Amino acid sequence: FSAEQEAQALRKAMKGFGTDEDAIIEILTKLNVSQRQQVLITYKSSIGRDLIDDLKSELSGNFERVIIGMMTPTTMYDVHELRRAMKGAGTDEGCLIEILASRTNEEIQRINENYKCQYGCTLEEDIVSDTSSLFRRVLVSLATGNRDEGTYVDDALAQQDAQCLYEAGEKKWGTDEVQFMAILCTRNRYHLLRVFDAYRGIANKDITDSIKSEMSGDLEDALLAVVKCVRNKPAYFAERLYKSMKGLGTDDNTLIRVMVSRSEIDMLDIRREFLTMYGKSLYSFIKGDCSGDYRKVLLRLCGG
Repeated sequence: FSAEQEAQALRKAMKGFGTDEDAIIEILTKLNVSQRQQVLITYKSSIGRDLIDDLKSELSGNFERVIIGMMTPTTMYDVHELRRAMKGAGTDEGCLIEILASRTNEEIQRINENYKCQYGCTLEEDIVSDTSSLFRRVLVSLATGNRDEGTYVDDALAQQDAQCLYEAGEKKWGTDEVQFMAILCTRNRYHLLRVFDAYRGIANKDITDSIKSEMSGDLEDALLAVVKCVRNKPAYFAERLYKSMKGLGTDDNTLIRVMVSRSEIDMLDIRREFLTMYGKSLYSFIKGDCSGDYRKVLLRLCGG
């Protein structure tokens, strides 16, 4: 890998009349995030121009958004997406839920630090001013990045948590959502998997079915996302991708974000889950749903 060579090749793809989009896709999809950052710096030092500015002036639409996303460091990409989800017309609740429910404590801490530096206010302040009621409380809880990440499972406590969830929902008239939040947003993954098993034994139904029948709207979506991420994160993202493309129209925000943000983390697992869950490959789904350079670059990120 030579940052110098790649920088020159990118300049060549954009210089003069017309843009060689295929070359840009070819160059950027074979590099990883940190290599792209090196190219960014080298481009400026050896060519004296800003690569992001050049790309923005040459490209457009969803294709541009994927390429700029790929050129953004992982944490900053999450930061930009969270900010976009809250500032502007309406709130993109799905984006807030997806990022906050799926990132590790360490990733959340980095997001918080960068968010504050970038926008001069905390992520929590923006969440509080942009969302309300219990949904707000779940997001604030997730945004603290304070989940137990150990592996210890206390069987008695797991049984007790399951009983608590049962009594907070199925067993009583009305729902004690705070109890759900307290357990789902703080316990470690292994403990929760045990809780879900115990819950099935007590309530005779899956925890997700109880959440669906006891709650609604954004709160329901948020807690379901937490449960799905605990159980199987790649499957959660496979479902996000499927829903972004199925039916009429495409939810490009979600499609782009998941493809860009997971491409170097668990894309192979996501592809495998997608095939298992929907009987079609993610590759063929993208191919049928998108077109042009946008499709080309997404297929390269998907791989295979």
